[in-house]
Amino acid sequence: MYNFNYHQAKDVDEAAKLVTGAEEGKLMAGGMTLIPTLKQRLAKPSDIVDLGKIADLKGIKKDGNAIVVGAMTRHFDVANSDVVKSAIPALAYLASHIGDPAVRNRGTMGGSVANNDPAADYPSAVLALNATVITNKRKIAADDFFKGMFETALEDGEIITSFSYPIPEKAAYMKFPNPASRYAIVGVFVAKTGGNIRVAVTGAGPVVFRQKDMEAALAKSFTADAIKSIAQKQDGLNSDIHASAEYRAHLVGVMARRAVAAAAG
Repeated sequence: MYNFNYHQAKDVDEAAKLVTGAEEGKLMAGGMTLIPTLKQRLAKPSDIVDLGKIADLKGIKKDGNAIVVGAMTRHFDVANSDVVKSAIPALAYLASHIGDPAVRNRGTMGGSVANNDPAADYPSAVLALNATVITNKRKIAADDFFKGMFETALEDGEIITSFSYPIPEKAAYMKFPNPASRYAIVGVFVAKTGGNIRVAVTGAGPVVFRQKDMEAALAKSFTADAIKSIAQKQDGLNSDIHASAEYRAHLVGVMARRAVAAAAG
């Protein structure tokens, strides 16, 4: 690990000023990705700005027909929230299957989404539920947020403060996890909200994406059989030591059908 200056921000404004004022500043949420990266000397920031003590970034509440989750809310808290389990049980289920207990007790929703790992779980929920990503500067629609591998619409000094998830009529998340890391080799989140169907796929490609052929079929019939003949294209999918593009394409169909069955059931 290289030397760096450590700052513990007292509020979002101070965090934004510290990170933009540094030569090469980095924000730290739960640190589940950043700390290992620093320990392996894969990054050399001049300054680390810790968001951990900013109370306003934590918490879960129902706001009208949406669930609002603070960016620094831990996976453990999302998984065990009565508010989330009652309104969007699929989101609580997703959070309960992230990593292991150590990760769930330290990792945060905002940190995961801002990092935008191609195999992370939360991006699929944000995209499928058509959530709004709220920052210290603006509100960003889910479809506009994820740009590419580890790339988002966030600008310098822009900090996620919360997420607003519309409460769906039906939703479910299913993933085929890597047995070691528990990251998604393929994960599919299916949601029906106000008659609108969205299917988001994580783990399969370099960035989370919507499976629009499945969305169109499910809009006509929200059943697993409605998408059984839809084949995910292999072009552009990830292929590595864990799974080939062909295998991932197959898993997209399997996980999608399981998610639809769970949501419909």
